[in-house]
This record gives sequence, C-alpha cells and structure tokens, in this order.
Amino acid sequence: MQNVSFGSVEEFLDYLPQDELEITLYLRKLILECFPNCTEKLSYNVPFYKRYSNVCFIWPASVLWGKKKTYEGVRLGFTKGYLLQDEIGFLSKENRKQVYWRDFKKLSEIDADLVKSYLFEAITIDELSKKQN
Repeated sequence: MQNVSFGSVEEFLDYLPQDELEITLYLRKLILECFPNCTEKLSYNVPFYKRYSNVCFIWPASVLWGKKKTYEGVRLGFTKGYLLQDEIGFLSKENRKQVYWRDFKKLSEIDADLVKSYLFEAITIDELSKKQN
C-alpha cells in the first residue's frame, strides 16, 4: 500500500526531497521542544510522537498512502485532533472524525508559536487521558 519502507527515522529523513526535509526537520524540532519526554517511532513509515498514546505525526507528501500523492508539502497531524480547541479553523479534518491536521508547503508558512500552542494542548490531552484510565 505504501511506496517505501524505512527501518529508522534517519532513513526516512534521508529519503525526503530538500523542501520537505526542511519543513519536516523544523516541525520535528518544535515537537521535541514541546514534548521532550516523548517517544518518536515510525508507523506507516512516518514519525509518530507519543507518551501514553500517539499524540501527533509528521507525514511528508512524498511518503504515499496508496498509489498517488494526494497533497503537497508536509502534514502535521494530531491523532486526537477532534479534542483540540480549534476556534480559528487552523486544522483540516475533511471527512475524518478523529485525526485533524495542517499541511505546510513552505517553511515560511509555519507559525511556530501557533503550532506550539496546538502541540501543548495535544500533550495535555494525552496526559489527562492517561490519568482518567
């Protein structure tokens, strides 16, 4: 179903075209700054970040799901996006019920403070869900 198979995050990063690599590395840096105690693990050949459960992922368009590219740039996804307060409509959901995301086509499109606010909220949701279980 996918066009690639990676054994490590480093292999994943080496595969990316330069434009996607720059965006991916920057998003990864923001995630690791906000979530220093997370686990980074490849799933579906892209990095997912978790503590108690998956919180977010980075999915470059060049890592296909299916046979063709369905978007451009790099997708920052939130696995429990439906729980995030998104009053400004920053995230997309299309027909999804749970996973929400934002696509970035250029590094300059990333508002670090705004992305961090979504990351911190997603991390808080993960921590609260662990305490409730």
